[in-house]
Amino acid sequence: MISHEKIWDAIDNVARRNGLSASGLAKRAGLDPTAFNKSKRRSPDGRPRWPSMESIAKILSATGDSFDLFADLVAKAGFPSDPLPRQRTVPLLGMAQAGAGGFFDDGGFPHGMGWDEVAFPNTQQDAVYALEVAGESMLPLYRDGDVIIVSPNSNVRRGDRVVVKTNEGEVMAKFLARKTAKTIELGSLNPDHDSRTLAIIDVEWMARIIWASQ
Repeated sequence: MISHEKIWDAIDNVARRNGLSASGLAKRAGLDPTAFNKSKRRSPDGRPRWPSMESIAKILSATGDSFDLFADLVAKAGFPSDPLPRQRTVPLLGMAQAGAGGFFDDGGFPHGMGWDEVAFPNTQQDAVYALEVAGESMLPLYRDGDVIIVSPNSNVRRGDRVVVKTNEGEVMAKFLARKTAKTIELGSLNPDHDSRTLAIIDVEWMARIIWASQ
């Protein structure tokens, strides 16, 4: 059953999934930063205020999350959540390092020792590492200095945000729009940058983005 509390819980969970506060999520979606504040969820006389479908559509567009995911979060709202996982450290690379040769094994994971490290909430994925975003090509989702966690071993599905490295050393963060036996189509996170279609044979590796620090 859909309720006022479940809808707001789902919005809070979308924010947490993307490393944001409720106000940070509102700002990213182009809304008033106070739009999702708890004080705004009821009117002065106590009546519930419901978020509009337009607001929900804007936050899903801004985060890249699907409506199916949002509906699942609504359905699960109110149930006990898993405890916060422990922190651990993973290798941290700059985008320039990721584009250079010799740093990765055949599975798309950095090898060797001496990497910088960053802490993030532990997950069941063992083979993960971090990339530090440089520049503005990944706006509005990722800003200069943000850290993204990628998982080379995770299955990549249509709509997932990914990091792709070509055989020529180009590294880009996009979302997977379509994949065939011969090509992959990558949608751009930044409307000022074009989408890309790459031949599979020109792709060295593709890894799914599973977490980001903001």
